[in-house]
Amino acid sequence: MPDLPERRAPEDLEGSTNRPDPATGTFVTHRNLLFTVAYELLGSAADAEDVLQETWLKWVGVDLAEVRDQRAYLVRIATRQALARLRTLGRRKESYIGPWLPEPLLTTPDVAEDVELAESVSMAMMLVLETLAPTERAVFVLREVFGLDYEEIAEAVGKSQAAVRQIAHRARAHVAARRPREAVSPAESRDALAAFHRAIQTGDLQNLLDILAPDVVLLTDGGGIKQAALAPVIGAESVLAVFGRLHASRSISPAQVNGYPALVIRIDGELDTVLAVRVNEGLITGLYAVRNPEKLSRMDQETPLSR
Repeated sequence: MPDLPERRAPEDLEGSTNRPDPATGTFVTHRNLLFTVAYELLGSAADAEDVLQETWLKWVGVDLAEVRDQRAYLVRIATRQALARLRTLGRRKESYIGPWLPEPLLTTPDVAEDVELAESVSMAMMLVLETLAPTERAVFVLREVFGLDYEEIAEAVGKSQAAVRQIAHRARAHVAARRPREAVSPAESRDALAAFHRAIQTGDLQNLLDILAPDVVLLTDGGGIKQAALAPVIGAESVLAVFGRLHASRSISPAQVNGYPALVIRIDGELDTVLAVRVNEGLITGLYAVRNPEKLSRMDQETPLSR
């Protein structure tokens, strides 16, 4: 096994002119992919970064001569680490104060251009994935998003191929029943969000009401740190009452969050809320407001994702 203390962590090589060793080079090549896998399984960038570190420590102890497909092998390690952490994260969520929302990511423009990737990391889809059991979530993500074959997935989750096929079928049906009937393009989301933004800025409550679906649901995540509704706010009139009280001193600007258009709300220049939406047939059916400051650290720089 390589002497770990002498190994340099992958992030230490950024900007370095030294050629990395094969293990490090392969890890750096697939780093964004591994982060994306871990994030889609966990919904937490901080936990995804921890999974990357754990994956790295295991990877440097691998005999590369014995590895047939290095990308698949790394994904397998990351998946196993994420699954172990996902079960721990589930226990943390049970004691979480108020609704739990995924950690929003300020994403690079190429994420929005990859329609399947953008949909898979959208706030709406991440919440659908939250309703899956850990193994179901891993199987669905690895198969539907990253296109791994059943043999690779079986090795990653520790199940037989036959079992994985059954899990994949069950997970697809579960997701299909909860995702929007038709895929919504970023342009459609952008138009609905722009109309919402204008209505907020002008204080035109009727226009705000017009862009909200009658059964719209608002989830606010304050984590017990920031003021937030402790239960979903349901119905256009109830949601209108919340946003109709936004103070004029708050600045609102558009941003690309989790591959889709979103709004960033600041108070006195300080980041206060990231607001993502779910759109169906031109109306906003879901609003996801992340206020917990512990979840907003990824909004100061773009996070690259890949498949």
